[in-house]
Amino acid sequence: MILPKLHAFSAGYSKMAEVAVENGNDSITRVLFCGYYFPASHNYTREYLQSYPFIQVDTVALDEVPDVIHKYQICVVKSRRLDSELIAKAAQMKLIMQFGVGLEGVDVDAATKHKIKVARIPGSATGNSTSCAEMAIYLMLGLLRKQKELEISVKQRKLGEPTGDTLLGKTVFILGFGAIGFDLAKRLRPFGVKILATKRRWSSDSLPSSDSSFPNDDIDGLIDKKGGPGNMYEFAAEADIVVTCLTLYKETAGIVDAKFLSSMKKGSLLLNIARGGLLDYESVLHHLESGHLGGLGIDVAWTEPFDPEDPILKLPNVLITPHVAGVTEYSYRTMAKVVGDCALQLHSGKPFTGIEIVN
Repeated sequence: MILPKLHAFSAGYSKMAEVAVENGNDSITRVLFCGYYFPASHNYTREYLQSYPFIQVDTVALDEVPDVIHKYQICVVKSRRLDSELIAKAAQMKLIMQFGVGLEGVDVDAATKHKIKVARIPGSATGNSTSCAEMAIYLMLGLLRKQKELEISVKQRKLGEPTGDTLLGKTVFILGFGAIGFDLAKRLRPFGVKILATKRRWSSDSLPSSDSSFPNDDIDGLIDKKGGPGNMYEFAAEADIVVTCLTLYKETAGIVDAKFLSSMKKGSLLLNIARGGLLDYESVLHHLESGHLGGLGIDVAWTEPFDPEDPILKLPNVLITPHVAGVTEYSYRTMAKVVGDCALQLHSGKPFTGIEIVN
């Protein structure tokens, strides 16, 4: 893929800008980014919209959002929770969206009550799911090759140690086969692995729109064994590596608990590139300390930002990255374009494109 240039993005909307001015719509459309984490999200969006003075992009500290949310027409939530009380203050709001796919922090019913659209940006269309899949493989290889021990060997001027392992011949269980799971399976296949996957529904007509980029025949060619939620303990017992790719909601919170971890092979690896709340903290810590869990690779944690004093993070067989699985030049520039386009579409009275509206 060739990364699109920002000037190419802007050129595509020059006519829309002209129409807005001709129609007398010279007011300001305001976009609110909640919090300063994930800085490329608001920086790239602001850069994309720099030629459109009638779009204002602001970044506000998380604790200041309640004081200013009434001024904005679009809100990009990032890691800010938007409950019913906060949504009720958003008097001018037309669209609440995530810079990505996770909407677990948004009270969708409250937004619907106030006639506010809620949307995610489908990962399969922006490179976000690909970026997350690549991070999963990065963490797998890092654990298999004992990255922390490798760094020690270099510092101690050792050669030929530690002895790592390979993906070849391993069985990988993808827990939650959506857009990320699909992209992960495509990239794992050349490594010579056996792939297991679970999904709530497998029929193509029941796939959510964010997953509609892959037909069932493609899935069947990628997966050696597929199942539903009832198969997750069986698949965990068979796998050398488990990757959680689930959406976080009430039914999946803490789904990787003591029962699930005990069903995994002794010495197997666990990876989480989705949401920290999918894993039960105490159970993961216990299974790491007991040696039952051979390693943990996580891009998300139970509380974020990460606590450097967390006992789990100090273990030698744990690799952590700071919630950057989807944070790549390609995915973030593409998602910035989607947010920018939504702002331009709202300003010009055009229907939204490039997003999945959930209400």
